[in-house]
Amino acid sequence: MGLAEEAIGNGEGLGIRAKQKYVRVDAQIPEETTGEENPNRMKETDRIKQSRRYVIACALFASLNSVLLGYDVGVMSGCILFIQKDLHITEVQQEVLVGCLSFISLVGGLAAGRTADAIGRKWTIAVAAIIFQTGAAIMTLAPSFAVLMMGRLLAGVGIGFGIMIAPVYVAEISPAVTRGFLSSFPEISVNVGILLGYISNYAFSGLSNHINWRVMLAVGIFPSVFVGFALLVIPESPRWLVVQNRADEARSVLIKIVGSEVEANKRLVEIEIAAMPATAGKSGSTKAVWSEILNPSPVLKRMLITGLGIQCFQQITGTDAAVYYSPTILRAAGIKSDNKLLAATVAVGFSKTVFILIAILLIDRAGRKPLLYVSTIGMTICLFSLAVSLCLLDKGSVSEPAGIAVAMAAVCGNVAFFSVGMGPVTWVVGSEIFPLRVRAQAVALGTVANRVSSGLVAMSFLSICNAISVSGAFFIFGFLSALAVAFVYRFVPETRGKNLEQIEVLFGDVGEWERKEMELSDVKYEGIVNK
Repeated sequence: MGLAEEAIGNGEGLGIRAKQKYVRVDAQIPEETTGEENPNRMKETDRIKQSRRYVIACALFASLNSVLLGYDVGVMSGCILFIQKDLHITEVQQEVLVGCLSFISLVGGLAAGRTADAIGRKWTIAVAAIIFQTGAAIMTLAPSFAVLMMGRLLAGVGIGFGIMIAPVYVAEISPAVTRGFLSSFPEISVNVGILLGYISNYAFSGLSNHINWRVMLAVGIFPSVFVGFALLVIPESPRWLVVQNRADEARSVLIKIVGSEVEANKRLVEIEIAAMPATAGKSGSTKAVWSEILNPSPVLKRMLITGLGIQCFQQITGTDAAVYYSPTILRAAGIKSDNKLLAATVAVGFSKTVFILIAILLIDRAGRKPLLYVSTIGMTICLFSLAVSLCLLDKGSVSEPAGIAVAMAAVCGNVAFFSVGMGPVTWVVGSEIFPLRVRAQAVALGTVANRVSSGLVAMSFLSICNAISVSGAFFIFGFLSALAVAFVYRFVPETRGKNLEQIEVLFGDVGEWERKEMELSDVKYEGIVNK
C-alpha cells in the first residue's frame, strides 16, 4: 500500500519520548498535539452527547401512549370491584368488560399499520391519543353498562394504535448500540401505567361507589394530553421518510439522532438500500406488503414465526390475568378486605415496575436471549409455586398467613421475572426483526397476536377458575411458560448490537441462527430477505 516509516519528533525540549508513526506516503503528516484538546473533536463529542439526549427524549415522548395501556390494565383491576356494585353487572359482563379491550385493540393495531405507512409514524401517535381520550371521556360519564362498553371499545382502538406504533417508531430512530435500551421504553411505560393505576385504585377507593371508579378512569386521560406537547419535539422516522422519497429530511433527522454528518450519510445509504423494494413498489404497496406477508419467503417466514410466536407467549403465560385479576387471586389466597386487596396490588405493580430497570441496564449488554431465558424460567417456577400454594390453601394443608405470604411472593416474583425479559424484550425483538418494507404491517400483525392472546386469557380466566379452581388455572399457565423456554431456545436469535438492516441477514442464515452467534464483521447486506 505504499507506507513509509516516519519518525515524528524526537521529544527534545518537550519532555516526551520520541514516537514512531506509520503513515501513507501521500498522507498529510499529522500535527503533534500540545496537550490541549482539539476543539473540533470536543465539538463532535458534545454533538454526540446532545444527540443521545435527544433520542432518549424522543423515545420517552413516543412511549407516552403506552402509559395509557398500562394505566387501563392496572386501574380496571380495582374499578371492576366498584363498577359491579354501582352498575350491578354480572360476572360474565365483568369478563367482557375486561377482556374486550384486548380484542378491540387488535382493530386499532391493524389500522395503525396502514395508517403509519400512509401518514407517518409521528402522526399515528397523535391519532392514538385522540381516540383514547374520546373513549376515556365516555367511560368516565357512562350512566349504564352499554355506554361504558362503547367508551371501552373506543379506548381499546386507541390503545391498539398506541402499542403498535410506539415500538416501531422507537426502533426506527434508535442507534443499534442502544436500540434495545430505548425500545424497552414502551414496556417501561406500560409498567409505570400499571403502577399508577393501582395507586389510583387505592387513592380513590374511599369515595362513593358511584364516583370512585369514574375518577379512577378520568385520571387516565392526562397522559394522552402530553402527547400534544410531544409532537412538537419528536421528528418523523427517517426510515419512513426514505420510503416517501424524502431523503433530505431523513438526512436532517439522522444528523440529529447520531450527531455526525458522516455517520448520518452512512446510515442513510444503508436505509435506502433496505428500502429499495418498498420505494420501487410504492403504488399499491399495502396490497403488495400483505401479499408478501401471507405468502412469505423462507426468511420472512422465520421472522414471522419468531415475531408472532413471542407475542403469543408473552400473554398466554397469564401475566395479564395476574394483573387484571390480582384482587381475585389474592382473595383466593385469603385476603378479604377491599382496601387490603388494593394495597397488595400496589406491591405487585411496584415489583413489576422496579424490576424492569434490570432489563434496561442489561438488554444491550447481556443481550436479548439471556434475559428471555431468565424471565421464562423464573416465571415458570413462580407460576407453579403459586398454583401449589393456592392448592394447599384450598385443602387446608398450610396456615393462612403462610399461604398468603407464599402467594404474594409468587405473584410479585412472576411479574418481576416478566419485567426482566418477556415484557420489554418481546416488543424489542418484535419491532427490530422485520425488514423495512413490511415492518409496520408485520408489527401490527404481532400486536394482533398479542392482543388476541391477552383477550382470550382475560375473558376466560374467571370461567376457568370456576371450572378448575384458581390453582388449576395457574398450573396451566406454568406449563405454557415452560413451553416458552423451549420456544426461545429454538426460534429466537440474538440480535444485540446489529442494526435493523443486518438483522435481515441474520435470519437468512439458518446455520448461524442454530449456532446462536453471528459476528458483525461477517454481516453484509445482500438483499437476502428477497430470496
